[in-house]
This record gives sequence, C-alpha cells and structure tokens, in this order.
Amino acid sequence: MSSEPAAIAPSELLEAARVSKAWPFEEARKLVARLEKEGSERTILFETGYGPSGLPHIGTFGEVARTTMVRRAFECLMPGVPTRLLCFSDDMDGMRKIPDNVPDRSFLEPYLHMPLTSVPDPFTNEYPSFGHHNNAMLRRFLDTFGFEYEFASATDYYKSGRLDPILKRVAERYDAIMAIMLPTLGPERRATYSPFLPISPRTGRVLYVPIKKVNAEDATITFDDEDGEETTLPVTGGHVKLQWKPDFGARWAALGVDFEMFGKDHGPNMGVYDAICKALGGRPPEHFVYELFLDENGEKISKSKGNGLTIDEWLTYAPTESLALYMFQRPRQAKKLYFDVIPRAVDEYYQHLAAYPRQDTKERLGNPVWHIHGGNPPAIELPVSFALLLNLVSASNAHDKDVLWGFISRHAPDVTPQSHPELDRLVTYAIRYFDDFVKPAKVFRAPDEVEAEALQTLSEKLETLAADADSTDIQNAVLDVAREIERYQDHSKKSPEGGPGVSVAFFQMIYQVLIGQERGPRFGSFVALYGIENTRRLIARALAGEDLSKS
Repeated sequence: MSSEPAAIAPSELLEAARVSKAWPFEEARKLVARLEKEGSERTILFETGYGPSGLPHIGTFGEVARTTMVRRAFECLMPGVPTRLLCFSDDMDGMRKIPDNVPDRSFLEPYLHMPLTSVPDPFTNEYPSFGHHNNAMLRRFLDTFGFEYEFASATDYYKSGRLDPILKRVAERYDAIMAIMLPTLGPERRATYSPFLPISPRTGRVLYVPIKKVNAEDATITFDDEDGEETTLPVTGGHVKLQWKPDFGARWAALGVDFEMFGKDHGPNMGVYDAICKALGGRPPEHFVYELFLDENGEKISKSKGNGLTIDEWLTYAPTESLALYMFQRPRQAKKLYFDVIPRAVDEYYQHLAAYPRQDTKERLGNPVWHIHGGNPPAIELPVSFALLLNLVSASNAHDKDVLWGFISRHAPDVTPQSHPELDRLVTYAIRYFDDFVKPAKVFRAPDEVEAEALQTLSEKLETLAADADSTDIQNAVLDVAREIERYQDHSKKSPEGGPGVSVAFFQMIYQVLIGQERGPRFGSFVALYGIENTRRLIARALAGEDLSKS
C-alpha cells in the first residue's frame, strides 16, 4: 500500500471546483446558479428513473453512478447544503411485452398489460411480483456499491396517495396538458389519447382507451372498460396512472426535482416533459442527456432483450471501480459495452489512481477517481497491471492463484497476497476472464523462416541478461534484436543510435506465436514477471512446433 495523498484544503478545493472542466462540476454549477437565482438554501433533489420491465443492466447503474458524481460535485461547491438522491421505479407501468430473458415466456402471457407489480415473479417466486424482483435486483447492486440513495416505487406513490395532489391538478389542467401532447402525436393516436391510463377494475390491466369525461371537480374520469361497460374511476389512490411523458413532468412538479439525467432516446421529449411540469405549476429540473450504450454489434442495450453486459457479469471479471470509470468517461459519446472493454477499463482505473497523489488540486478534480470515490480515492499500489496478469495466465496456463503468485513473488519478493490484497483480487479476476474469454479465442500460429530466426536470436539475447534483469533492460534487449531485422525496421522512427526504430509488427508476431493473441502489454514487463528462462523455454517450444495451448 502506498501512503495516503495529502488532503486538499477546503478553500483550495472550492476555488478549483468553481473552474473545473470535469463534466460533473459543469453540471453542478448549473444547480448552484439555480439556488443563487432563488436566493435560498434548501435541499437539492436529484432523481434517477428506472423502468423495471427487465433485469437492471449496466446503463441503469450508470445513471445512478453519474448522478451521484454530480451530487458530490455540488456538495463540494455548496458545502452544508443538504441533498437527496431518489431512485424512482416506474413499476406501475403495464407489461407491454414479455422480456426475452425470462425462464418461461408462456407463464407471463396471461399477465400482459398488467402493472409490473401485479405480474408474478417468473424467476424465483421469492418476491411478490416481477416488478418487486427487478427492483430488488437494482437495489442489491446499489447497496453493494455503497450508493447513498432513497428508493421510490411508483406503485407505492400512486396507491399511498402521495401523488394525489398532482393527479388532481392534471385533471384540473387537463386541457393544457392535452394542448402540449396532441401536437406531438400522429392523427390516429391523437383521436384516442389521454394523459390518464385507467387500471381496469375487472381485469387489472392498464388500459389505453379514450377518456369520455374528465370531472376536475370530483377528480374522476369516465371511460369504457374492456367489456364495453362505461366506468368511472377516481384519478387518485392508484386507480389510474399517467402516460409516461406526462408522468415525467408531473413527477418533477410533484416532488420538486432539481436534477435528472436521461439517455439520448429521451432527448426529443425533453421539451414536452418541461412544458408539462410548468403547466402543473412546477419548475423543470436541470437536465443532462447522455449517449446510449451499445452491444458488440452496435445495437442499443435493452433490458427486455438482455443484450450487452449485465451488472453481475462485469463484476465477475473486474472490480466495481472499473465499471464506475467506464461510466465517468465521455458520457455524451456512444460507447460499446461488452466483455472486450473490461481489461482496459481495469488498467485505466489503477493508472488514474496511481497518478492522483502526484497531481495538483486542479488535476485531481479532473481525475476520474476523485469522482468515483467522492473526493476520497484510496491509496493503492498495484505493481502488476491487469493486462500483464492476463498474459501471465495465458503463457503459464495457470488455473489457480498460487501458480500466478509464484511468478509474482519471485519477481517482487516483497509483494504478497497479504501486503497487496487488491492485486490478489485482480489475480482472481484475471483467471476467470482468461478462462471464459481469452482462452477460447486464442489462435497460435507457426513462425515463418524470418520469424523463427528472429525468435531464436531473441532467446540467445535473453540468455545474456542477468536472471534478475528489470523490465527496462529486457525491453531494450528485445528492441536491439528487432532493429537488426529488416522486416521489423520502422524508418518513420529513430533508434537512440540514429538508425531505424522498431515496428509494432515485431511485438505482434511475438504475441501471435508465443501467446496466441494479437497483442499484449509491454513485452519487457511480461518477461520480467514470467521469467527469462520461462520465456526462453516458451520460445523453444514454439520453434519445436509444440502445442502451446497446453501447459
């Protein structure tokens, strides 16, 4: 473990926060201006929305993580001003289609269009409903990660009466809401649209039916139920819910939400949400529109499809902090979210963490780890990168931690699982990731004549080095070998002696022949960790035509 970075003086922190270009501070300053315009100090309410139509995915977590980053930035700018984060689940929404990733689709067919909290749990029977199950999955992870939040269920809010005042106001200002909504709809939808969705007292389903009468004085609506019988229901007490666009604006007005971010797919409706909030007497929150996550085929990640990575899948192969880093980086840029992005995210997190103690205050506030850890990043020394661990597993075909720690301890005797628990955690992740993703994709190839001669020369060069040579000496020796081979000379670069530099093709060849992969970390670092003699034996086996996929 390295020493703790020096604390930042409060005055210095505030000064840097006021000018920081990190996006959470840019968003937080909008909230500061909001308060200053009001001339008051009150609790600032952050909100995130969740549609529990499927299991929570990483995008859902990202919304909470990013909102938390803005919240912490605001608290840095306005110390002492209380804040709340409300995670609101629209679990009263009707199940419009059956998700692809449930165990038995036929089991859910009788419950189509019923509120998600009225649909049985198709997974374990442990929870009262499908909505409760998915809410629990979200909360379990948020709790594991340590988010500070309050959970809110739309079903609870509607049925308990907490939304009754705003629902009555929707009835009172029905015409104003319709004037906002109708221009956004096509002719067919316009003919039957209403912001109110009654829940049939006969079937329990959420109904998309024309409303025949809205009685603002009695706060009731009249419509024809599914069997054709005219029915009147109060808009209060959970007998109806709002369509999703009016629901956004009404919830903002009812709760006094100050900040909410949402995906690009909501962007075109932002003006509608704002207008409805204003029509109901509220002030729209500050917004942040982020780009969507894509799967490996470039398609939008969907809860109902179950494509892309799940929260649990990422955490099987990497620490939570690496996921938080991925959420922090370039939120307005679409990013693919699949297994291949994990190793890089892991190493980038620890690189940022290592840089933090050396940085001044301005740089620290721009460092992702400040935001990931709410201004208090831990001091962690990581002597071996995740990419290097993966290649060590690959070369040694190790399947247990003791084998890997044997290499690490020989290379760095003072480094043990007890002294470096974070590295020990990464060793476990590396073995899992290698077994599930790297090993099945490994493709070794035999060297051609030039490559075989280059590898033989490399082995002979390594033999001249001391057994405890460091990674820099090894890397320089490897470069010396490549510079003498015409195929691997790069004339756009210069060696220290003024000759041509070394092409990346040389290192690609080494990894393709010896490791069965297209690329790897700095080769000198790999050899230092794996051992010079072990590396020479690996080269000998490759030159002898042995199957390197077997230990």
